[in-house]
Amino acid sequence: MSADRVGRVADATGAYGLEHTLVTRSMTNAPKRIGVIGGGTMGTGIAYVFAVAGCEVTLIEPHSTQAAAAYRAILSRVAGAAERGKLDREAADRVPGLLRTAALVAALDHGLDLIVESVPERLDLKRQVLADAERRKPVLLASNTSGLPITALGEALAHPDRFLGLHFFNPVWSMPLIEIVHTVSTADEQIERARAAAELVGKETIIVRDTPGFVTSRLGVTLGLEAIRMVEDGVAAAGDIDKAMELGYRHPMGPLRLTDLVGLDVRLDIARHLTAAFGDRFAPPQLLIAKVAAGELGRKAGRGFYDWD
Repeated sequence: MSADRVGRVADATGAYGLEHTLVTRSMTNAPKRIGVIGGGTMGTGIAYVFAVAGCEVTLIEPHSTQAAAAYRAILSRVAGAAERGKLDREAADRVPGLLRTAALVAALDHGLDLIVESVPERLDLKRQVLADAERRKPVLLASNTSGLPITALGEALAHPDRFLGLHFFNPVWSMPLIEIVHTVSTADEQIERARAAAELVGKETIIVRDTPGFVTSRLGVTLGLEAIRMVEDGVAAAGDIDKAMELGYRHPMGPLRLTDLVGLDVRLDIARHLTAAFGDRFAPPQLLIAKVAAGELGRKAGRGFYDWD
């Protein structure tokens, strides 16, 4: 990633720090008109980075309160980035005119350059949303899933060659990686379009064959589950386990704090998916199951392995 695309600042976690700045660059296959489906944490972040990069962005969120909150969050972060000098003021002033929200996928224009689905990690829900999105005839259709099989998600699509996974990381505006996950059906030109989209928003990419957990979720969940087992077994406190990885192995964030940031429910869903694919080595610890059942989902719920209040 070139230095002119990013500036280093601290994000809300204090652990990572890549806030993207807007640059003008000629990329013939970079997207200009974007649809993002889902106004949660990830969808809001994805909409933000594309709007900051100068794209026209439509964010689809059926719940009006959530849609309004997502819109406010994007404008608030834009203002903050401008104040810190990480975003040109003129570029920041353009964002409100580039961003709109709508309740239904049918409100998306036909022929958008890219539609990214970012709804909850339920196979049936994602399939339905993707089928609705495909009817808008985008050039490239992508799912922001952290572990569901891209092949299975695309089974109901008329054009699976135009479909792939774009796995963004939380927080989207700070994390520099996108995992591009392709199936045997994905056309090479669509992978290149995905690369161009990632470069436009200042990200680096890895290309991954569709397999359970891809690269990052499979490795990240392995470390996270073992850290949870250590807490469960009374080996050490969560803070000490995290400190061991941060200071001993130079991880920018320990596995338990990262689990809180990702969401314990998300970790549990991925663990169960990987258990079905690879066996008991990915079986979720009882402590994780109990915390999710108790609503201790991490930062978004105020409590997980840490108290976020």
